[in-house]
Amino acid sequence: MSEPRPVRVVTVDDQDAFHRAARAIVASTPGFELVGETDDAAAAVGFVDRAQADLVLLDVRMPGVDGIEVAHRLRAADPSRVVVLASTMDPASLSHLARGCGAAAVVHKHWLTPRLLRGLWVAHRRR
Repeated sequence: MSEPRPVRVVTVDDQDAFHRAARAIVASTPGFELVGETDDAAAAVGFVDRAQADLVLLDVRMPGVDGIEVAHRLRAADPSRVVVLASTMDPASLSHLARGCGAAAVVHKHWLTPRLLRGLWVAHRRR
C-alpha cells in the first residue's frame, strides 16, 4: 500500500520573512510539502496551477493585485483548492473578506503553526 500524496502548499507573499517562516512550518508538518513560493500576486493563479497546489497561503496586502482578488481568481480556477489568507492585521477585522472571496480562513501570520496548518487542511479540504 502506498503512502498518500503530501498536501502540496504554495505561499504567495511579497515579504521574504513570511516565505522563510512558512518554509519552516510546512517542513515541520508531517504530510505537507512546500512546492512553490511567489511574490507576484498578478501571476499567482498560473503559478499555483503549475505547482498543482492543494493549499495556498496568501498574503492579504500585496502591491498591485491584493490577496482578496487573487483568492477570487484561485477559487474560480479550482474550487477544490484551499486558500488561506494570512495577514499581520487582526483576523477578526478581515473575516468578512474571507467569506466574500472564497478563502477558507484568515489567520494572523504569527499564529501559523504546524498544528494550525494541519487543522485548516482537515477542516476545509474539498474532497
